[in-house]
Amino acid sequence: METRREKIERMLAAEPADVFLNFGLAMELTKEKAFEAALASFDRVISLDADYTAAYHHKAATLSALGRYDEARATVDGGIQAARRIGNGHAESELRDLLLAIP
Repeated sequence: METRREKIERMLAAEPADVFLNFGLAMELTKEKAFEAALASFDRVISLDADYTAAYHHKAATLSALGRYDEARATVDGGIQAARRIGNGHAESELRDLLLAIP
């Protein structure tokens, strides 16, 4: 039986630039605790769509969980800039809350 990750990877083979599928893969990799691969997938999402604020949020949370606080803060800063670019006050607020939670 095909896993969720395998399904996403199969769909990505056909649509490698699909931002949502790349984000889904990053989230699956995070659930699997494949953190370095997840971080690379979040980077892929951001490279495809620099305004995809959820990628910044989840990448920063992953970095923070790994104790990589400076990288997490820098990622949040990038996400806040993206949220401002697109006028997404809710995402900006969530990113600011995350920033406060990073040691």
